[in-house]
Amino acid sequence: MELAELVARRPFPAAGLLIGLTRRCPLRCAHCSTGSDLLTRQEPDGGQLERFVGSFTEENRPDVVMLTGGEPLLLPALAERLSTLARRAGSRTALLSGMFFARSGSVRSGSARDGSTGRRRSGRYGGRRGAAIPPAILRAIRSVDHFSASLDVHHEREVPRADVFRALHRIRAEGVAVSLHLTGTGAADPYLAGLTRAVEEEFGGQVPCLVNEVRPFGRAAAWARPARSGPDPAAASPCSMAAWPVVAFDGRVLACCNQDTVDRRPVPAHLDLGHIGADDWATVRRRALESPVLRMLRTVGPTHLAARYGSGPPAGSYCDGCRALGGDEAAMAGAHAVAGGAAGALLDLTAAVRGSREGAQGVVRRHGCAAYAPLVVAGGPALPESDAEEVR
Repeated sequence: MELAELVARRPFPAAGLLIGLTRRCPLRCAHCSTGSDLLTRQEPDGGQLERFVGSFTEENRPDVVMLTGGEPLLLPALAERLSTLARRAGSRTALLSGMFFARSGSVRSGSARDGSTGRRRSGRYGGRRGAAIPPAILRAIRSVDHFSASLDVHHEREVPRADVFRALHRIRAEGVAVSLHLTGTGAADPYLAGLTRAVEEEFGGQVPCLVNEVRPFGRAAAWARPARSGPDPAAASPCSMAAWPVVAFDGRVLACCNQDTVDRRPVPAHLDLGHIGADDWATVRRRALESPVLRMLRTVGPTHLAARYGSGPPAGSYCDGCRALGGDEAAMAGAHAVAGGAAGALLDLTAAVRGSREGAQGVVRRHGCAAYAPLVVAGGPALPESDAEEVR
């Protein structure tokens, strides 16, 4: 499964499920959205996670399951079991790692041939040798359909770029599709421009990149600026991030992946889909699909909902306004009046189709760093020269 396939499914309600296996992480990246560290012990109960994923059926399952953290590969056996359970029901799986296991030349390149192309690797780091990827971690990686590595200026202070590249060559040799999740300060960030050129040179355009902007969450809350200005309250601004349920550190299932929502308690009622200890996937999926408030968030967004039907757009960010909706009775009533029943379901589906019409690049333009949207497609053209100059 390539990155573009995964991202293109993002606007479709309940087409995917995000699972945070743990908030632990051995890295101390300055921009970490969760603020996790190696001593953090907040994580869902493993047995409950397995029962929840085991409730998938061939007829009722998410298309994609994304395993993340913290660092999910601190629990490699659990990651492998969850991936196996999900794939057994027909879901495809992906995993996002901070690459702690690749540090200090700890990755062995293995064969000098790239398993995905059969050609000898030409990258600068493809042929260097080192220790093997730990067996339990390698088994977990082999169990998924897609592997993503985080890389940015903050990660590079923890895990050098060369080590990440060597590890990705090794993983590609196993036949697993890979991608990079890159983060910077925006289109004009010179670091992002240099890093994306380095990825292109190392992998010949065969490793796609999802590029995002640093947001003021976790450790970055004190210094990062908002990634973009808020939407015009008079205009509809749909939120695809309210499409996929998220299993949080305490087992609660949320309708949103915004880090404040994932971490803060209590969860606003309109974003609470249940708990893995009490609910199965079918129940969570039904709640996600049938909620009139979530339908409106996915169709017009929280700012427009509050301005059109409620007490007016609240102060703060787009996401702050969404959390505040629970206290706006007029907005809640408006959502139920407009998006209840079959008409609301059709409205929701129409918005999802419209949101995916431009494919993965369109999703990134709306929710990521728009200037780098073309890089989400593997093997696609490099950035046009005009765009490349702009981002440099």
